[in-house]
Amino acid sequence: MPSTILTVNNLNKKFSSIHAVKNLSFTIEKGNVYGILGPNGSGKSTTLGIVLNVVNKTSGDFFWFNNSISTHNALKKVGAIIEHPNFYPYMTAEENLKLVCKIKGIPTAKIIEKLTLVGLIERKDSKFRSFSLGMKQRLAIASALLNDPEILILDEPTNGLDPQGIHQIRSLITKIAAEGTTILLASHLLDEVEKVCSHVVILRNGQKLYDGRVDQLIASNGFFEVMSTQKNKLIDFLKNHDAFNTVKDEGDIIKAFLNTNLEAEILNKQLLEQDIPLSHLVKRKESLEEQFLQLTNNKK
Repeated sequence: MPSTILTVNNLNKKFSSIHAVKNLSFTIEKGNVYGILGPNGSGKSTTLGIVLNVVNKTSGDFFWFNNSISTHNALKKVGAIIEHPNFYPYMTAEENLKLVCKIKGIPTAKIIEKLTLVGLIERKDSKFRSFSLGMKQRLAIASALLNDPEILILDEPTNGLDPQGIHQIRSLITKIAAEGTTILLASHLLDEVEKVCSHVVILRNGQKLYDGRVDQLIASNGFFEVMSTQKNKLIDFLKNHDAFNTVKDEGDIIKAFLNTNLEAEILNKQLLEQDIPLSHLVKRKESLEEQFLQLTNNKK
């Protein structure tokens, strides 16, 4: 049974008239990569701020490591980057990390190992001000890993990076996770979550819409794209068919989402029996984006 790293129970945060986080509950288990996914203003950063003790909750609870130690001691086992990297520009990468060790009261023994991990060992003697944005972000990740944390927390880790920088950070996250570190990252990018996360918590307006494995979210039965000159008749047939849960009229194309498996040949045969000939029939799998849109559109 995996050990629980973080438990969040009915968490609420209000900023005057804004209810930023609403009755939010989820758990983080050891050894997975979790994404908190949602548009800007959905409560992602506020949630991370609360569990890192930099934002005060309004109500609810959170516990680190099954509540076995105090939050203060638990946070010593957490590595986090929730703001832009903040290092001294005139100091080298290695000097900056030595200063971080001094401030945190931890040994300097892991500096070379972490610089190697994030691909900056050859730039250890370069001044921070000479680094690209992606390199600065990788140095921040090295800094957050100096105490060998149980969990690494990242808030929008690829924000503002060019495509190469984005690829490097995503590869690094996958590498860190493969070495056994649990990761929790906040992102508004579906592509990011789909590529690097095993689990996802989807938020909108501070409310949880989904909490579970990414592969279970996108392991749907898929959907059909269909077209016919008998459009109204086609829509009526699909809406009354037991195999479909949602039918969307998108102009020429009708999208019919399946709640059970149905092959294209069977559907085509059934429609022909009803004198509804098709000019277009394609079966597709739903992407995380389509699932996300279905979730957010169904919740008012």
